[in-house]
Amino acid sequence: MASYHIETYGCTSNVGESRQIERALRDGGHHPVGSPAAADVAILNTCTVIETTADKMLRRAATLAEQTSDLIITGCMALTEGERFAAAGIDAQVLHWDEVPTAVRNGECPTTTPDTEPIIDGVIGILPIARGCMSNCSYCITKFATGRIDSPPVSENVERARALVEAGARELRITGQDTGVYGWDRGRRRLPELLERICTEVDGDYRVRVGMANPGGVHGIADELAAVFAAQPKLYNFLHIPVQSGSDAVLEAMRRQHRVAQFREIVDIFDAQLPTWTLSTDFIVGFPTETDADHAASMRLLADVAPTKTNVTRFSKRPGTAAAELKGLGGQTKKDRSRALSARVRALTADRYEAMVGTEREVLVVEPGTGRSVKCRDDAYRQLIIQDAADAGVDVGDRLTVEVTAPGPVYAFCEPA
Repeated sequence: MASYHIETYGCTSNVGESRQIERALRDGGHHPVGSPAAADVAILNTCTVIETTADKMLRRAATLAEQTSDLIITGCMALTEGERFAAAGIDAQVLHWDEVPTAVRNGECPTTTPDTEPIIDGVIGILPIARGCMSNCSYCITKFATGRIDSPPVSENVERARALVEAGARELRITGQDTGVYGWDRGRRRLPELLERICTEVDGDYRVRVGMANPGGVHGIADELAAVFAAQPKLYNFLHIPVQSGSDAVLEAMRRQHRVAQFREIVDIFDAQLPTWTLSTDFIVGFPTETDADHAASMRLLADVAPTKTNVTRFSKRPGTAAAELKGLGGQTKKDRSRALSARVRALTADRYEAMVGTEREVLVVEPGTGRSVKCRDDAYRQLIIQDAADAGVDVGDRLTVEVTAPGPVYAFCEPA
């Protein structure tokens, strides 16, 4: 697993976000170290309250970039003045704080809690539906910890979902290493059945978000799965399917269980059945066998499918994996390709949220945001922010109609309609 070093500046909100980042990283098996030089990745959670603070962040980022091979910058300055880091020649990934754990995972599947028991955090109920996966990706170390898929019966997961809702959950997050292969060890993939039964058998006012599902697992059930999404209003129209590369040659070297055409087919199926939905995907940049042509293929695929949310990760070797034995690309090559892909991602994401301005959306308020704000999710799980929520009489758990007023980098601002 990866070692990380995290530094946090600014207010208590930043401290809280760093704690959530660390919680996700430790749940994924990653471990903290005392210095950036000893870490696989350094994370800088920034503040930008005044100009002198921003200057301090630039200086600290420059120092960290010299001390570590992989730097991630998040926090207030990353979101409001992120371009200043690149302008200063600082090589780093600039990310929203909740994108950091995915970036650190190096494209690996997330791990779940050791006993795969559900937990509730505020109004968010987290429901791990299984443990393990059916993949053998050449870069992934997680599989050594989790093993093959182990799926509890559908009825058991439905009862767990019911318990979370009865405990106060307004949003259920279905999680696992690979939700798309749930039930494979029991004879067939049963994710569509599970989702339909939760939505129809569990009473209450709540929404359901499906966690990461690899394209190889989704492909054979895509029609059935999209039909369940279309029929069940409690399901967020959101699917996270990490493609990892636009090149079949790279996917083969990664030992991924899908090819680009299958990924495109899944997207087409969901496009046909859902007028509005969020495609979330991941790309690994700089895999050892990736050529310039392979990178260009990833750029084309990104432009063609135009995801609303995309995680870009620079490849790094994990001990004991097959990919660790391959001769790596130069660091500058990975940096250049990462910058190019990330710039395109930022533009696509900005376009998505810009197009929402002036529209009205029904949202669920799911958790506190920075300062006096709250975070909301619309039907397609797009993030909307209400500032000064208390003044508007809005609290976590509320469902309301909002008007989108302005775009942000990975979200939009809104006000109660």
